Amino acid sequence: MLLSFQRQPKKLMLHLVCQDHVPSNTKQRISVICKMTKLGEKMDCLAQGIREHVRLSPKLTETVKGKLSLGAKILQVGGLEKIFKKLFSVKDGEKLLKVSQCYLSTTSGPMAGLLFISTNKVAFCSERSVKISSSTGKLLRICYKVMIPMSKIYKAKESENIQKPSRKYIQIVTEDDFEFWFMGFLNHQKTLKYLHQAISGSQAC
Repeated sequence: MLLSFQRQPKKLMLHLVCQDHVPSNTKQRISVICKMTKLGEKMDCLAQGIREHVRLSPKLTETVKGKLSLGAKILQVGGLEKIFKKLFSVKDGEKLLKVSQCYLSTTSGPMAGLLFISTNKVAFCSERSVKISSSTGKLLRICYKVMIPMSKIYKAKESENIQKPSRKYIQIVTEDDFEFWFMGFLNHQKTLKYLHQAISGSQAC
């Protein structure tokens, strides 16, 4: 039996694997092709995520400076979990599930930072400090933070740019109709998976 190993539809590959009369060495080759196809899809997804993450930054030099500053801060504090506990109030028994680099959509444009997903909350902290004016008119530099209790989240879903479907977003809507848009993930599907798990867990309590 002669098989062609050009690009085959996945359904056909699965069908061939299920056939008892296919030689074992052929089954192994088909299995390898299936794994390579899946790996290729994952790499394409990761590459797309990296391109999107870099594209959202206003300047590449600013992106590099921000990443270096963030990396130094993580090392100084002693890890992502310690940064999370330092920046946000953490309750007894609260567990950090996932940390992702991304951008938060703001009125002044995308803001780079870290998105923390825990069993109790979704929290965002900017990569670099932002300038604000105090009541006395003095300029202050602060870390831009957002904190959404898991119990207040109405829904979280994937959205995409209508004109460019490859650009994916995670939209979080709260019970009081506030919307938060996060974008530029290296792997938005994995982040969304943890987010849905955390929401389901909070609703079950």
